[in-house]
Amino acid sequence: MAAKDRREELIAAGFRVMIREGVAKATTRAIVNEAKMPLGVFHYCFNSREELLQEVLTRFTDTTVATARKTFEGEGDLGSRITRSLSAFWGTVELSPGEHQVSYELTHYALRQAGLEDLARRQYRHYREVHEELLEEAAEAADIEWTVPVPVLARYLNAVLDGITLSWLVDRDSEHSREVLRLTGEHLLTLARPRAA
Repeated sequence: MAAKDRREELIAAGFRVMIREGVAKATTRAIVNEAKMPLGVFHYCFNSREELLQEVLTRFTDTTVATARKTFEGEGDLGSRITRSLSAFWGTVELSPGEHQVSYELTHYALRQAGLEDLARRQYRHYREVHEELLEEAAEAADIEWTVPVPVLARYLNAVLDGITLSWLVDRDSEHSREVLRLTGEHLLTLARPRAA
């Protein structure tokens, strides 16, 4: 197996271990056992466990972002684009709760580990940047402008999505969670106005 393929399998194995047992138990030994590889292969592919954790978090972030972007790019007015994007995001939560739980665990782990804090900062900076891009693309496509600065609106969206996801991971109340998303979409529409000539 090529080194690149071994690396990919170790990342996937790390994700599986973390979903099943949590970040704390995702030791290098547990990960190589899951991947059915010798320990030496891990150190050939990664400089450290932290490097693998960073890859897992990056992959999760990129996948989540790609889902939202793909649904947002379709046809329709501003309201339908927002609804589709929020629904697509929510679909990933309900279909893969373990992955979302691991993302929160990794964020907290990074914030508590000296030298890894930037991993969490990069994760949330990436979320905000993507929200900003989608909001700007939506404004351009709908010929509107936002009444709130886009960086603030991006942070607001991130806070809502984080909050509703974490709440759902605790209580699994899909009905009320979807209602919150509907209200969020409606609120976003009230923050749009026709673009000034």
